[in-house]
Amino acid sequence: MLRRSLLAAVVFATVTGCGAAARAGEPEVAGETYVPVHSSVMAGDGRTRIDLAVTLSIHNASETKTVEVRRIDYYDGAGRRIESRLAAPTRLAPFATLEIFIPKSDVRGGTGANFVVGWAGEGAIAEPVIEAVMIGDFANQSYSFVSTGRRIELVRP
Repeated sequence: MLRRSLLAAVVFATVTGCGAAARAGEPEVAGETYVPVHSSVMAGDGRTRIDLAVTLSIHNASETKTVEVRRIDYYDGAGRRIESRLAAPTRLAPFATLEIFIPKSDVRGGTGANFVVGWAGEGAIAEPVIEAVMIGDFANQSYSFVSTGRRIELVRP
């Protein structure tokens, strides 16, 4: 009887994620954030394109806990993934920032580009602050924009 109870406990822990993985520091909270950016904007009569450099900043807003960044994917305006900008998960120390730079010369994202950032942490954590700054110039004028990320959440009827 003891053997059967022990087996049931091991199966329950494996299926529910309890047990060794959770004790080893497996992330308990995870989310994804959508950040609209622009590698180009149209100006004037719509025939002038202003190219912009993009800096994506992922700020760990926690004073005491690390946040693991699991995914940074860059998409164009048609929704096609251009590239993954994260080779492996990266842990951010409390109040640390991870930055991704897209140069002004890289216009693959177009006017409707975006990033999706996947992140995780252990227990109750402060949600990371994720934003982008876009800067460019044209005809002796400078342009800058800031875009704040929004957590991707399902909307239910």
